[in-house]
Amino acid sequence: MIQQLGISAKRLVRQVKHWLIQDRRVWITSSIVAAGLISLRLMGLLQFGEWEAFDQFFRLRPPQLVDERILIVGIQEGDIQRIGSWPIPDRDMAELLKKISSLQPRAIGLDIYRDLPVPPGHTEWLEVAQTTPNLIGIEQLGSKNSPGVAAPPVLKQDRRVGFNNVVVDPDGKVRRSLLYWHINNKPRTSFALQLAFKYLEAENIKPQSANRSGYLQLGKAIFDRFQPNDGGYVMADAGGYQILANFQGPAGSFRTVSMTQMLSGEVPAQWVRDRIVLIGSTAESLKDFFFTPYSTGLFIGGAKPISGVELQASFISQILNAAYGKTVLFQVLPEWLEGFWILVWTWLGAIFIWRSPSVQTSTIFIILAIFTLFGISYLAFLAGWWLPLLPPMLGFLGSATIITALVAHLKEELKRSKEFLQNLIDAIPDPIFVKNQEHRWIVLNQAYCKFIDHPLEELLEKSDFDFFPNNEANNFWHQDELVFQSGNATENEEEFTNSQGITHHIATKRSLHKDPAGNIFLVGVIRDITERKQLEEHLKRTADELARSNTELKLSEDRLRYLAYHDTLTGLPNRKLFHERLSQSIEWARQNHHLLALLFLDLDGFKLINDTKGHNIGDLLLQTVAERLKRCLRSSDTVSRLGGDEFTVILPGIPSLTDIARVADKILATINQPFVLQSHKIYISTSIGISVYPLNGEDMDTLIKNADAAMYSAKEQGKNKYNFF
Repeated sequence: MIQQLGISAKRLVRQVKHWLIQDRRVWITSSIVAAGLISLRLMGLLQFGEWEAFDQFFRLRPPQLVDERILIVGIQEGDIQRIGSWPIPDRDMAELLKKISSLQPRAIGLDIYRDLPVPPGHTEWLEVAQTTPNLIGIEQLGSKNSPGVAAPPVLKQDRRVGFNNVVVDPDGKVRRSLLYWHINNKPRTSFALQLAFKYLEAENIKPQSANRSGYLQLGKAIFDRFQPNDGGYVMADAGGYQILANFQGPAGSFRTVSMTQMLSGEVPAQWVRDRIVLIGSTAESLKDFFFTPYSTGLFIGGAKPISGVELQASFISQILNAAYGKTVLFQVLPEWLEGFWILVWTWLGAIFIWRSPSVQTSTIFIILAIFTLFGISYLAFLAGWWLPLLPPMLGFLGSATIITALVAHLKEELKRSKEFLQNLIDAIPDPIFVKNQEHRWIVLNQAYCKFIDHPLEELLEKSDFDFFPNNEANNFWHQDELVFQSGNATENEEEFTNSQGITHHIATKRSLHKDPAGNIFLVGVIRDITERKQLEEHLKRTADELARSNTELKLSEDRLRYLAYHDTLTGLPNRKLFHERLSQSIEWARQNHHLLALLFLDLDGFKLINDTKGHNIGDLLLQTVAERLKRCLRSSDTVSRLGGDEFTVILPGIPSLTDIARVADKILATINQPFVLQSHKIYISTSIGISVYPLNGEDMDTLIKNADAAMYSAKEQGKNKYNFF
């Protein structure tokens, strides 16, 4: 079994090696294209395309259900006009908070800066803020380009503040969410995360550190920290604790009411009770808007943004869904695996075009492959994985385009080569064929067409299986394939049956040739050797007659040789043949590092039987002992008679001393069985001496001497036993 597996593995390695060599242009082309695309990707030149593909998946995703855990109270244009000023005065803000708080929300998020008093009603605002423990305000952390906005002092002292800073990509869209930021080694929590904590606190779900140090675990979710090269990003700013955002939907994906509706009591209590209420501006004049993947259009000018408060709602919704295990957080492949993913698709584009039989098939395949790649990436997106899409797609199309051009060049060169070969071989009288790597005829001379008795038009682009008997076609295919795989020229004798059913004996010389474009052909030259084979057959019959006439001489020679090497009484090898076999067995054991056992046997009390029962009974006993010894040993073992009642046994390739002892026990038991000879029941035993190569000697004389000594020792110890030297 192990040997068969080894042979199969070697055959597979040879096939793979042949495949790699045969398709080396494909491997080289696809590798270069893939390396170029990976380089462009690492330089960030494909970043915008990857982002757009990622955004497209969001827009194709089935609409999500409205997250009823979040209600947005938007300050709209009508609210500003009704109040008559912006920012909203403290008194109106306090009235709004009282109204919302009376409906018992689980958390209130104020996504409006309140770092400064906005009279009138500042005292009333302070009182409401202090007496609303589930109220979370915002601050904007400072940066190089902005000093930031401070948190409301009344909320800051109770740490009921979260920053609302947003990470905007170079194309103006938000695809990431900030959870934490450190200032002077002190962590600051985002507005969305603070509200999520407040909401989950009621269900005893608290933040904790995951097994991976520094990663936030909340409920069932571990929030993997965004890295600079995650997904389609290249050397992105990964400062703070960022995650890839999984947006709820386009603008209008959350239940939204106006400030006026809330104050007038038009909002049902169940929309507020035990939920998160976000207060923020949605008026277009305030310009608090952001672009997300759901903002349609390739350019910002044609995109539809969402308000800042709805953006925060989407961040909160993602955190809550992840904590409850209702959605997955986006994951990305390791960079080496992304490179392999690109390489595989680049290779597929090259190999399938290379092996495609027609342009139509290639076109269909390219369309199907692009849809397949898009579908795989989209399904992975739905499962929470961001797979590269643009690089493998460009790699696929790029390698397919290059290989298409290469195939066109090869076909043109092939056409020229066929024309050249046709002109060249038509003048040659011997039948000549030229095959491609698919074993099909592409060039044939007139002598071949005449030989097979078919016109050229019927033969071109056909194979042997279309015109020859199955056994002949299989043989031709096998011989051709040997040349294709090895690259070596061969010459074989074969049978060739033409269209009239006449079978010729032919000698075919096959060799490989390559044109300047690298196309490989098999060229075969045929010689008809039918007359020669007939002459050989005649000579063979004559030789058979001579062989038969010499049979008697050979039989006589064999008989004399047998008599010279075998004991005439028992038919066992005699002393001369014993020495030859022992010498051969020692040499074999030496080369293969095996044990060899030599057993010397001497019958106990044979002389007494011979003297009392007669020589005739003695001879019958020796013959029967010889037969028993041959039956109880292996066919590879040698039993010899040296003379008298002395026998030897050679055990080549014996595994161990234990196995030798087992054979000796078997011999003793066999000999101890009673012998019935001409109505005489005779009991006899034997003494056995054993020497082992190389333990008791490494040459023939030493092994014989030691086995003989061990046998005499067995005699002295009471007979009917065996002794190792």
